[in-house]
Amino acid sequence: MKTIYICSDTITGIFSGIYDAWKAGKTEQDCGITFLGAVEQELFCDYVEVEESERKAQAVERLIRKHMGMHAYWDIFHAVLSPDRDKGNAVLGTMMAARKLPDGRKIMDHLSHPMVEKVFELSRTVAGEAHLLKGFLRFQELESGILYAQITPKAQVLSCLAPHFEDRLPNENWMIHDKSHRMFAVHEAGKHWVLVLDEYWNEDRLLPVSEKEKEYTKLWKNFCQTIAIQSWMNPRCQMQHLPLRFRPNMTEFQ
Repeated sequence: MKTIYICSDTITGIFSGIYDAWKAGKTEQDCGITFLGAVEQELFCDYVEVEESERKAQAVERLIRKHMGMHAYWDIFHAVLSPDRDKGNAVLGTMMAARKLPDGRKIMDHLSHPMVEKVFELSRTVAGEAHLLKGFLRFQELESGILYAQITPKAQVLSCLAPHFEDRLPNENWMIHDKSHRMFAVHEAGKHWVLVLDEYWNEDRLLPVSEKEKEYTKLWKNFCQTIAIQSWMNPRCQMQHLPLRFRPNMTEFQ
């Protein structure tokens, strides 16, 4: 009978489920991972709720790093952050496929395996979303002096973004609010960032922005209206962004 391990949609939950399946000596065909609140009952399956713990998650992390290498570890890490409901099975199947190889570190080269291919695709999608947010995320200064930013990502990318901004803003107090997953990445000046659930979030108390931030916002809006839009409407300006062979005779704009 196939055993389905039920866990939370977190790194700790998924890795704890994988730990239990691995320790039970299961194969890829007779086990699976599903999430609390999203269980779809199947015939001839035994459902087991996972007892989640950091100890189990860390053991799986060490296993991946040691036997599959850092390249596979980062692909798996990003895949676990995906919103895809089948990501647990993809990671579990990839790890079990790696166990059959003489060198498990080459597992991500085996894209013909459907689970490996899925992990690769999920990882690429999550990493791409995180990369875009690193470039477009903007902080506002609150009255309290804290730098605050809101995002609504598809994936749980806070653990990808926080190290990036900790490196660039090590002496600032800042927080990034993931409204999609109701979580915060919180950084206190000079310390390491942490993840916090937003169940104690008091929006009315924290959100008022500083007078300086209001002035910056006003200046930015004026810039967009008086500079960017005029440049967009200016044919001469636009022609500068076209290759020479595609530029029309500029005399027609005179």
